[in-house]
Amino acid sequence: MGIFDVVGVGLNATDTLLLVPRFPAYAGKEPFEEEMLSPGGQVASAMVTCAKLGMRVKYIGTVGDDHRGQVQMESLLTSGINLDHVQVRKGCTNQSAYIVIDRTTGERTVFWRRPEELRLNPEEITEEMITCARMLHIDGHDTPAVERAAQIARKHGIPVTVDVDTVYHGFDRVLPYVDYLVTSSEFPAAWTNRRDPYEALETIQEEYGMKMAAMTLGAHGCLARCGGKFTYSPAYVVNCVDTTGAGDIFHGAFCYAMLEGMAVKDALDFCNAMAALNCTALGARGGIATRAEAEALMRKAERRSQKAFKR
Repeated sequence: MGIFDVVGVGLNATDTLLLVPRFPAYAGKEPFEEEMLSPGGQVASAMVTCAKLGMRVKYIGTVGDDHRGQVQMESLLTSGINLDHVQVRKGCTNQSAYIVIDRTTGERTVFWRRPEELRLNPEEITEEMITCARMLHIDGHDTPAVERAAQIARKHGIPVTVDVDTVYHGFDRVLPYVDYLVTSSEFPAAWTNRRDPYEALETIQEEYGMKMAAMTLGAHGCLARCGGKFTYSPAYVVNCVDTTGAGDIFHGAFCYAMLEGMAVKDALDFCNAMAALNCTALGARGGIATRAEAEALMRKAERRSQKAFKR
């Protein structure tokens, strides 16, 4: 058994949130009501979720040495995550995002930037960084580095989960090492040129042989194919304040659910509940819940129509 439950290799970011009463028309103007600095990023936020759920977590990535990098490191440290292999890049700004949140809906628009100096290279990933964990979670950004991490995991029988939202060059070399693929709603169609989500997920899973191929669907929940069968889990209805980070929290909850041995339907319901609760507060990590809180929501909350993605 590894020293850690989950090791994550991938992005972190420090966000500036701007709350506006409504999103303006193109080239329009709108006063903002509030501004706040908030740590986020795909893999980093997923790892904070795992830690909040009581798991032993290690994060591998790069940060800048500016104020935004310090905000990110403080957040990860206070979450109890091991940061032994986080590299602080000197003279470099951290990945940043400006996120405009529409107060009326909670939906957000993101503008982001990641300096090239933050790139993680494959030679910086050693076997010991990965074999210390029971599960590896990656994204698609520094593709050669995450490919290296996934290769090591597969060699040692460590399951790999991946969060991918767009088509990355060379990502076809990563997918053969993936056990659990959980993508954005756009990725399967973009990858396969098949618009039907069922056909797209089946095509990816059959080609690469992963245990599960799934996609998050925002307000509609999620759809997964596992064991030759599709499972659809509708989203929970909550008072949405900010959708930032909902997918990242879903992925962290998914890592937890798989390691806890949850059945597919139970796991997807749990992940939807965790994502929904995060939307009830501001920031990518503003509403990360406990398992008990998620289960309470699952018992009492209204759900979106199950017709949306049912065949």
